[in-house]
Amino acid sequence: MTRRGEYTPSFAGGGHDDGTGGGEPSPAGFPSAPGGRREEQPQDPVERARAICLRLLTGTARTRKQLAEALRKREIPEEAAEEVLSRFEEVGLIDDAAFAGAWVESRHHSRGLARRALARELRTKGVESGLIEEAVGQLDSEQEETTARELVARKLRATRGLDRDKRLRRLAGMLARKGYPEGLALRIVRQALEAEGEELEEFPDGV
Repeated sequence: MTRRGEYTPSFAGGGHDDGTGGGEPSPAGFPSAPGGRREEQPQDPVERARAICLRLLTGTARTRKQLAEALRKREIPEEAAEEVLSRFEEVGLIDDAAFAGAWVESRHHSRGLARRALARELRTKGVESGLIEEAVGQLDSEQEETTARELVARKLRATRGLDRDKRLRRLAGMLARKGYPEGLALRIVRQALEAEGEELEEFPDGV
């Protein structure tokens, strides 16, 4: 039995559709009509947009573009969406600069991603170019190189037993996929392999 104030995701058997496609909670606290039915209430698009954004921001930060796309999918009028998104920016609930900075720090330390890969990810999130440059600027070349060496050191043992060519290409390819420049990747991998006694003078520069 559904208690008063609980959210019922959908109504079977031709019940009233609140116009949110089954994904939005019905507003709680509406007075009940005789017979236990809820009175139909007009839905303010601004309030709907506000509720959607608050729910999406619960537990995770999102960019303005991500929220705008979510509102568009839920058919929130553009004017209402713009009003809510601008207000959320004013009060700091949407902060693309902070999002980008936190994303760079988190993804670099957890995944070892380099500046190029991080910038690519932030572009897909809708972060502006200037904010991306500022965020990835937190990482300098020395820090990138240190992380690249750590990544190679962790993967080095798994390549033992392979011939030198495969080891070089596999390790350098791993760094390339994480956004490290080819020249840096090859230099670090060569140094790591040479430290194990591999002879690499005859290997080409390209991966």
